[in-house]
Amino acid sequence: MSRTLLIIPVHNEAPSVRSILMATRRYFSDHILIINDGSTDGTTDELKKLDDHSLSIICREKNKGYGASLIEGFQVAIDSRFDYAITMDADWQHEPCRIPSFFEALDDFDVVSGSRYLEASDRDSDAPLDRRSINQYITKLINGVTHFQLTDSFCGFKLYRTEALKRLSLDESGYAFPLQFWIQAYHHKLRIREIPVPRIYLDAKRSFGAHLDDPAARRHYYEQVLTRECRRWQIPFSL
Repeated sequence: MSRTLLIIPVHNEAPSVRSILMATRRYFSDHILIINDGSTDGTTDELKKLDDHSLSIICREKNKGYGASLIEGFQVAIDSRFDYAITMDADWQHEPCRIPSFFEALDDFDVVSGSRYLEASDRDSDAPLDRRSINQYITKLINGVTHFQLTDSFCGFKLYRTEALKRLSLDESGYAFPLQFWIQAYHHKLRIREIPVPRIYLDAKRSFGAHLDDPAARRHYYEQVLTRECRRWQIPFSL
């Protein structure tokens, strides 16, 4: 029987973390791993109230970054011999009721990735203009390299085969983690499929932290990671 680890990176999600976990249990009965990445808002106290024997929590005293949380979660999935890993956010941007649709779409693919732009949904909300424009720009660059024909390169709602994850060498700790992932997925010839998920922004002004709230700085950071990763794997790329 196959086993799946649901990985949820958490940073300052006190208002939503317990409700998202309780809702998730209606659609997912296997093991859940929470990576509490240096939360300072009461998230840790909320997690202590949970009574779930199929739930593990890793608490970091200091914030290491979104990518670092996923990388640590992937390593747990590999070391513990899970067959699949799912990544999902804890702020209700990703709806737990969508989890079964990822398995329905898996077939022979290595990765099933949610897309907020593949199909319109009556659940959609407007994306902040800077986020949408940067997503479109970076997605176009990634498609130019990989020919994956992605419509959303940043959605964190994904299902992975752990056998495929073993082939990757991921080390990008920040928000550019998905860019590194896509380039390595291309280099290692992973089979990719997108499925539609609603575009939900409950907090459109949420901070990326430090200087990355400046769209120009964020775009430059993404370009740097793409350039570095293509060079690392000797993949032709130019801006």
